[in-house]
Amino acid sequence: MRATVDRAGLDPQGRVPKVEVRRVRKGDLSRVKDVLEQTFGDFLERQLGTRPRQAFGGAQYVHHRWLMEPWGCFVAEEDGAKIVGTALAVAWGSVGLLGPVAVLTHHQNQTIGQQLIRATQEFFDENKTTLQGVMTYPTSPKHLALYHKFGYRPKALTALMSRVLDRGAPRPATKLARGPLIVRRFSQLEETKKKATLARAHRITNALYRGLDLAKEMEIVDGLALGDTLLLERGRDLIGFAVMHTPGVSEAPSGTLYVKYMAIDPAHKRVEHLEQFVAGVEDLGHELGVQRVQLPVYLRYWLAYSTLVRCGYQVEFTMLRMQKGKQEDYEDPTHLVLDDWR
Repeated sequence: MRATVDRAGLDPQGRVPKVEVRRVRKGDLSRVKDVLEQTFGDFLERQLGTRPRQAFGGAQYVHHRWLMEPWGCFVAEEDGAKIVGTALAVAWGSVGLLGPVAVLTHHQNQTIGQQLIRATQEFFDENKTTLQGVMTYPTSPKHLALYHKFGYRPKALTALMSRVLDRGAPRPATKLARGPLIVRRFSQLEETKKKATLARAHRITNALYRGLDLAKEMEIVDGLALGDTLLLERGRDLIGFAVMHTPGVSEAPSGTLYVKYMAIDPAHKRVEHLEQFVAGVEDLGHELGVQRVQLPVYLRYWLAYSTLVRCGYQVEFTMLRMQKGKQEDYEDPTHLVLDDWR
């Protein structure tokens, strides 16, 4: 994957610098992290008037994303020496997710971002994804215009919601589900049973969108101990699952138990199942000693959003989901899904 673009201006040696887009190598990882932190720090400083101490609140995106999907991670390198931009992408089966994408501030407006996104689109084509999505800032015309050039259309907001964990505070009353439900951890299963559990989880996601598969997310979280996947079960039935990150070197902000993806099987679509699963996540948060739980919810999943509000969750911030593909309007507002496409 190679693409070059010239940019105006000469370097100290009087040459016109050239930028090459290539895939990320292991030795790039720390520099890719720096590019993300610096670029998003600059952006947030312009938006907020003050620079955040950590652009992502302590969340990490580079190392495990590269291990999980190395062919979907790209950098823009100037004269074979300086990394000036990056784009990460992952294929959840038939669903391709783009982001984060970052170009250093002083290298923006030179088509580098477009070159990076074009590389990720080729990656999606290679993986035959039928739906692609990206999350961006709803108040940034520049970001909206960039993704629009590649066919992404604004859909709806995703709310990042959270609740502070307080053992002394009463939990909002919820209706109990019929029949006994238990919550188990994927990490505690025997290795021989993990493969079967991945297949059971795939049956749930395939019912939500044909070909959607979270297996690689579950495996990377388990393999690198980034967190865990909780399993909501009744007897032999898997009612739902939740991929979670704990603070450290994962996508969880500092002091936060973060849910990357949670889904209730559409065949068992009951609000009380989601309520009890969220309660199970909070119980794990108490056990781990974190300060709060953070859950994402796409606002077209209105029933899921309403349920989180009833469970005491409040919106921290919102991001805009943009999509393109053959089946853009697959979302059922009654599906009980919490998914973060960042």
